[in-house]
Amino acid sequence: MKVYFAPETRSLRPRWILEELGVPYELSKLDLMKGEHKQPEYMKVHPLGVVPALDTGEFTMFESAAIVMHLADKYPEKGLTPAVGTQERAEYYQWILLAMTEAEPPLITILLNTVIFPEAERQPAAIGPASQRFKVVASVIDKRMQGRDYIVGNTFTAADVVMTGVLRLGDRLGQLGDFPGLQAYVKRQLERPAAVRTFSQQ
Repeated sequence: MKVYFAPETRSLRPRWILEELGVPYELSKLDLMKGEHKQPEYMKVHPLGVVPALDTGEFTMFESAAIVMHLADKYPEKGLTPAVGTQERAEYYQWILLAMTEAEPPLITILLNTVIFPEAERQPAAIGPASQRFKVVASVIDKRMQGRDYIVGNTFTAADVVMTGVLRLGDRLGQLGDFPGLQAYVKRQLERPAAVRTFSQQ
């Protein structure tokens, strides 16, 4: 398997799950500053020209959460996904999708308007509402995590990879100051050996 990636992007998520699974993979690093992700060869892999993408050897796929979920399903013996048809499996879907559709979008708005966009293109007025929206969602996650070590069930799952990836971004953008419990959750997950290997080898 091959992961197309760039440092400090969503491509950390499939790399992390692969490290947790302990299966061999290779990396293909793209230099975003040089526009390598927009070259025709890569656009055949990901039609939007963004990272990550995964070449399984049989087919290619994109979307970080989809890749994480697929890989967890591919190796069920590793125990990173709840059994299909159970309440925990339903919650697993729920929290992964909440992370991607509710928690991450306002963070992306903040990131674009504080870091990514050239200063002349930034919209400072968008930051406040985005921060407020993220904190509404974060309060829901924070309530869920009270008395829990993991977002689903009593063990680490692929849902923690996705949720931690999103909340880590929130923390780096200064959005978790009101949520020490979520900061502690992120810290615990990032101390896992597989996470340490992933985040230290970008």
